[in-house]
Amino acid sequence: MNIKLMNKKLKHMFPEYTELMVILKQSDPHFAKMLEAHDELDRKITRLELNPVNVINDNLEILKRQKLKYKDRLYALLRKAAHYHSTSLAHSPSSE
Repeated sequence: MNIKLMNKKLKHMFPEYTELMVILKQSDPHFAKMLEAHDELDRKITRLELNPVNVINDNLEILKRQKLKYKDRLYALLRKAAHYHSTSLAHSPSSE
């Protein structure tokens, strides 16, 4: 997956993990599924917010909370993967 194709908002939320996000999207089905769910919620929320009738909408607030939960989970996975990658690189024979 090209970095340019990834959700721009998500890239701005986690700029330090942009490359790792691309790697995980290709190699980790769970991460890819969560990323897609987050993007789908983001698109749905954006469509609802464009309609003034939906500005005061309980469902919109529920969707926003769901999206935030996905963001938190994605961040946790990114931190874990970044730690794993930095630890495995530090212990690899090529780094000695």
